[in-house]
Amino acid sequence: MAIFIDEVEVFFKAGDGGNGATTFRREKHVPRGGPDGGDGGRGGSFYVETSLHLSTLLEFRPGKIYKADRGGDGLGKKQSGKNGGDLILKVPVGTQIKDVETGAIIADLVRYPQRETVAAGGRGGRGNQHFVSSIQQAPSFAEKGEPGEERKVSMELKLLADVGLLGFPNVGKSTLLSRVSAAKPKIADYAFTTLVPNLGVVRVDDNNNFVMADVPGLIEGASEGAGIGIRFLKHLERTRVLIHLVDISGMTGRDPLEDYRIINNELAEWSAELAALPQVIALSRTDIITEEGTVERYKAHFEGLGMTVFPISSVTGDNITPLIWHVHQKLQETIRDKSATAESGIPSGVVYITPQAQTSDDDPKKFKVERDDAGVLVVSGKALERIIAMTDMDNEMAVRRLQRRLERLGVFRKLAAAGAAEGDTVRIRDVEFDYIDDEAPETAEEAEEME
Repeated sequence: MAIFIDEVEVFFKAGDGGNGATTFRREKHVPRGGPDGGDGGRGGSFYVETSLHLSTLLEFRPGKIYKADRGGDGLGKKQSGKNGGDLILKVPVGTQIKDVETGAIIADLVRYPQRETVAAGGRGGRGNQHFVSSIQQAPSFAEKGEPGEERKVSMELKLLADVGLLGFPNVGKSTLLSRVSAAKPKIADYAFTTLVPNLGVVRVDDNNNFVMADVPGLIEGASEGAGIGIRFLKHLERTRVLIHLVDISGMTGRDPLEDYRIINNELAEWSAELAALPQVIALSRTDIITEEGTVERYKAHFEGLGMTVFPISSVTGDNITPLIWHVHQKLQETIRDKSATAESGIPSGVVYITPQAQTSDDDPKKFKVERDDAGVLVVSGKALERIIAMTDMDNEMAVRRLQRRLERLGVFRKLAAAGAAEGDTVRIRDVEFDYIDDEAPETAEEAEEME
């Protein structure tokens, strides 16, 4: 039996950029060749790409750490380091990727072909050739490579189906799917026969078809984790029309109207958008009903709720064709409604994290200062933290340059505005230093003079 894996958490670590080189030209007859350190190479990035040959996320082991290559270090003679190799991971169409920490949707892979960035490699550090100035002719420092992005992600596969079959376990969903398509789901007379979602292509006529999904039946409390339905509710989220099967044969011993109420309540608890999808009622197993007037009674009840109702038998095929044609027409209506209101091809709520989308974070003047519970003044800002990460803190000249940059960016002014006092600990990324107030008096005599 094939294993269906539709949700997994993994960790992506993009490659760090290579370090810039600190070298000087040394050649005969060139006594003052000057700095010629090359730049580091860019670290490898992670991409995910849709594949038509995959139907599960089985290839991704839960908790696995995927690492891309680091960029090569720069060399002398202005030679740049080699870029780290990018990694492209194949996923099924319909995979949605979320950042575990923030809950943000990184990418929704609903097309083929489609490729998205999930973790960008770090930039290579600049060699010392870039830091020559009128007052600094021989810089003896270079930038370190930028760390690659690290991201723990949740990968969820949501089936791409036009029509979803809805109903309690063992109401005939799998039988209907096998009747109207070439799908061969397992069918038996017990609850939760369907343990994995099944897809089938339903042929309407020579020019039209649609995809139908049969997911495991829901029970009361499914939206809170009861039964196995919660694992598969998400597979209905991409559908545009629902066929709600209501078993009126009496075989299950349940009240069909109560079943209908419970299912719709579970949909509303899970997602208001899912509950608002158009539903078509299919009164199933009419071929074994013996009590006269049963079909008419239930049909009248649901029609009184404004629903379109089709009494059907998946075994004999009774009324199946009118049901399929009606569902096809409903799908065409939803397509027209969507095209009239859609403003872009990006699904609602999706934020694609790509290199183009990251430019707003590249301004080092955009940072904030907050005091944590331990009293440490924490300076945070993506571009500013990148500057810290790419500074060689063991190199005195590089540290002096960093201090000048922090001054120009207004970091010390903002620290003073936040109430920083002499000796307070300041942290930027993983670097800590003591705050020094240049305006503060150094001796008691100076303090008296200031007063």
